[in-house]
Amino acid sequence: MAGTAEKSIDSASPAASLEAAERERSFTVQAGVRLRALVIIRWAAVAGQLLTVATVQWGLGYGLPVLPVLAVIATSALLNIVVSVGRPATARLIDRDAAIFLGFDIIQLTALLYLTGGLHNPFAILLLAPVAVAATVLSFRSTLALSLLTIGCISFIGLLRKPLPWPGQEPHLPGLYVGALWIGLVLTALLVALYAWRVAEEARRMANALAATSEALARERRMSALGALAASAAHELGSPLGTITLIADDLQHSVGPDSPLHEDVRLLGQEARRCRDILTSLAQKPTEDVSAMYLQVPLPALVESAGEPYRRPDVALRFTAGPATPEAPVTAPLVTRSAELIQGLGNLLQNALQFARREVRVTTAWTRHEVLVEISDDGPGFAADILESLGEPYMSTRTGEGGHMGLGVFIAKNLLARGGGAVSFANAPTGGARVVVRWQNPTFKETDRKGART
Repeated sequence: MAGTAEKSIDSASPAASLEAAERERSFTVQAGVRLRALVIIRWAAVAGQLLTVATVQWGLGYGLPVLPVLAVIATSALLNIVVSVGRPATARLIDRDAAIFLGFDIIQLTALLYLTGGLHNPFAILLLAPVAVAATVLSFRSTLALSLLTIGCISFIGLLRKPLPWPGQEPHLPGLYVGALWIGLVLTALLVALYAWRVAEEARRMANALAATSEALARERRMSALGALAASAAHELGSPLGTITLIADDLQHSVGPDSPLHEDVRLLGQEARRCRDILTSLAQKPTEDVSAMYLQVPLPALVESAGEPYRRPDVALRFTAGPATPEAPVTAPLVTRSAELIQGLGNLLQNALQFARREVRVTTAWTRHEVLVEISDDGPGFAADILESLGEPYMSTRTGEGGHMGLGVFIAKNLLARGGGAVSFANAPTGGARVVVRWQNPTFKETDRKGART
């Protein structure tokens, strides 16, 4: 089950295919940024800049280089109009184009600050805004590039600037204070970029992992529906097909060997019997036992059903079940057969079989108030450095190898949690990995306290 990595789904399995598809989708989500969102942010910045200029120039009476300042603001507004014309509201920018878009905003704001006092202007802190926006929507490389551009712009206006608009003589700020202000802005730009990007990236990764979980569950539900449909079709078609078979047999006896219809009648009988055999097979084993999705079944039977598709000829898969205490009910607890349980337990059992050397042991035990399923193997056990983080998305030392993305255990844990199960991971003292799933308040068909462990 657990080698040097968290159990991840084998690349040939359906769950691994979902993980590979999710990897491609993750890139698309991160790289695509809505143009309309950036345009709205820029229009808000333009409006704020015009309001500030009007307030300072005509409200407070401070002298501004009005024409150059308005020209810089007009450049930003004009670019906003140009990029919006002829493009739908839902247009998306790739990562590079969005970075260029925000890079222009940084340079435009730098030009305004250069004309209005540089770092002496209290609005210099607004240079951090494009960096914060970039950190939430762009890749790390683009965010880092914009952070470096911001630092360069902060350094530029710290060295070169026009006088700060002020009635009378401009206030004198000591060089040490200006240097400390430069250091504070630079460090803040870096911290905002790194912290905001990290938080946004975690949110993106979690959203993508939950989407993969939903896809795995939807696939299991489709398989269950297909199995139920196959069983229903086999049942409904059985009677008319039996009638066709009887008529074909009668025709075969009534048509002589010399008749030109003899061979056709014989073929008709063979094909009818072949159809009957196929329907019988479907009725007995509909898509690997996935029919009757909402049937109440004993938990040990459901566990065995979930692990059956993943058996390996070189690894023994052993199931045991019974009451955990003499006071517990003799009969096994009943569970609602659902896609969540089958997929979740199946993922854990498949991972166990992948890493086991010779044997995987599955124990189902219960009391009146609790039921657990323990999956243990004789493999090398979980890696110590990831044991505490198992169950989180993308947690695997095999991430990126053969389509592995570290979503197998995450999917299993979340699917089982939907049914009230709590999953824990540990290494057995004698070696190998140990996964325990617990449910509270099990349902029993019989509640007698007789009997002991079976």
